[in-house]
Amino acid sequence: MKKALKAGIALAATMALFAGYAAVNLQMQDVAVPCAEVVETAVLKKGSTGGEVKEVQRRLKMWGYYDGAVDGIYGSKTVEAVKYFQRKNGLTADGIAGKATFAALGMNDSVKALENDGKSGSASSNYTSSDLYLLAKCIYAEARGESYTGQVAVGAVILNRVDSPAFPNTIAGVIYQKNAFTAVSDGQINLEPDQTAMNAASDAMNGWDPTYGCLYYYNPAVATSSWIFGRETVTVIGKHVFAI
Repeated sequence: MKKALKAGIALAATMALFAGYAAVNLQMQDVAVPCAEVVETAVLKKGSTGGEVKEVQRRLKMWGYYDGAVDGIYGSKTVEAVKYFQRKNGLTADGIAGKATFAALGMNDSVKALENDGKSGSASSNYTSSDLYLLAKCIYAEARGESYTGQVAVGAVILNRVDSPAFPNTIAGVIYQKNAFTAVSDGQINLEPDQTAMNAASDAMNGWDPTYGCLYYYNPAVATSSWIFGRETVTVIGKHVFAI
């Protein structure tokens, strides 16, 4: 009887221990899943779409690795072209464009985006991490002396231009449009953005527009174009006039 009682107690203890381990393991799995999703936000693979995919395709095509359309769709032909490029450059030929592949392609903004992933708030899924990083670079170069709202406002103007049929339809296209931004002309666009600029870019991408739809901004103390003074002023934030 005593032996049976002891055996029952031992079995119950073992089952309790197993149940406790299973519960802890389940909790750890619940925590790990979203972390894995965050890590992959700036990695391109089959099924990815957007401007960053177009840039990968453009570079691969320019160097003879890809003969498909530069359409921003990461399909089977893009996967095979990436694998070909990876093999030729001593990389793991998995067809996935991550940090090492971006670096080999010379896509430094995408490399920086991966390095900065998780250091800023999440941005709209309409944009890539490299879009976020480039927008932050322009905000920092153009408005790092302005208030936080003023920095978000500069980002909002860039995004408003992306949405306007009168301007290029990508962030890179708007920022690098000829003579559009002083910071591009004088090289300040190459400065490393700080965390404030990264946060401002994220807020702008998530819909905060302190300019109410403006397409232009200027500092009246230093602006030299008489044309810009003829635009309709909507608001003034810090040293910048925002206009349509």
